[in-house]
This record gives sequence, structure tokens and C-alpha cells, in this order.
Amino acid sequence: MDSRCLRGVGLLLLACAEALAQDSPAGVRLLVQSSPLAGFRYHAAAQVWPELQVGDALELRREPDNPHDANAVSVRWRGHKLGYLPRRENAAAAWGLDRGQRLGARISRLAQHPNPARRIEIEVHVE
Repeated sequence: MDSRCLRGVGLLLLACAEALAQDSPAGVRLLVQSSPLAGFRYHAAAQVWPELQVGDALELRREPDNPHDANAVSVRWRGHKLGYLPRRENAAAAWGLDRGQRLGARISRLAQHPNPARRIEIEVHVE
């Protein structure tokens, strides 16, 4: 499946999740994406690594003026930019955030992996 098709599927899933979230019981979160954190080496993730815990809440923030990626969505923890949603997987989240959709995120996995791109896994959900 090519990347345009995958983005389209992501957009469809986000729209469906938004509709379902309106009818969900309080406290139920609909997962729309699970991704590794991109940019671990270039931001504060390595610096705050010892403090991070699975389950920690994350903030997603759009960066539409990012010169490297028009769909950039940064991932923040307690005011520190950890990195980004991966470019190949950020279109649906960017689309939703641009339209006012409330998306939340949390750390779902931490691993002492030699490859920094595999150290932090995050889940994105509709709030």
C-alpha cells in the first residue's frame, strides 16, 4: 500500500474515531495511532529519559510552518519537546488538529534500544 493510501486510511479512521468518541462512555479513549517517536536524538528526549514513565501524558502540537514537514506534529512532555510523530504517520493527526479535534497522547512503551528511533512508543487517542 503506498503512502497516499495509508494517509487516506488514517484520515478515515480519525474521522470515524471522532464520531465514535462522541457516543463513548466517560473515560473511554479511542486509539487512533501507535507510533515510535521521531527525532529522539535532536530534542529533549535523551535529556529527560530517566524521568519518563509508561502512561505519562503527552501534548501534541501542530507546527504548520515547519520547513521540513508541512504536517509536523511535535510531541511534548511537561513542556519539553521530545520529538515528533513520524512524517510517514502524521497526516491524520495533523488533519485532526487543524480542524480542532482534541487529540491526546501517552507513552505506551519505553525501551533501552540501541536505535533511538525505537526507544519511545506513543499512542494517540481522541479525547
